[in-house]
Amino acid sequence: MRFEPGSPLPRPPGDGGRTERPSDTKGDGFAGGCISLILLLVEIPVGLLLGLIAALSGWGRPGEPAKAPPMDWAPILLLGNFTVIVLVIGVLFLRSAHPFAGAVQLLVAAMALVATIAAWHDQYEHAHPSPPPPKSGMPHTAPPPGTDL
Repeated sequence: MRFEPGSPLPRPPGDGGRTERPSDTKGDGFAGGCISLILLLVEIPVGLLLGLIAALSGWGRPGEPAKAPPMDWAPILLLGNFTVIVLVIGVLFLRSAHPFAGAVQLLVAAMALVATIAAWHDQYEHAHPSPPPPKSGMPHTAPPPGTDL
């Protein structure tokens, strides 16, 4: 074994002075694509299931009450948690030298964020309905005090 100055470990002869690939180099595109495809195959059914839960959460209420119902936070929290999990996975992929898989995860997280905001807006509109329009073209106001009609 040959010992090079400045090197903590001796190297066997015949390796040409090459070292192993450092762990901080970029991963290959094939591995990133495979990982991305596997995660997408898992995330798509989970996302569809959460979307179905969010869409059907308002059904099954026997008759609407006279006042506006409170906001239902369950679909918003479900979709928000899904968004955060996908975002964390994407950042972990970017940090672990799989840029393609990380970029795909960030795109999925962006779509999940849009779905979360849409679910929030739908629940907000359901809990805070706009007032009904007036029955006639002009709203009826009382005459000013002191005038005889």
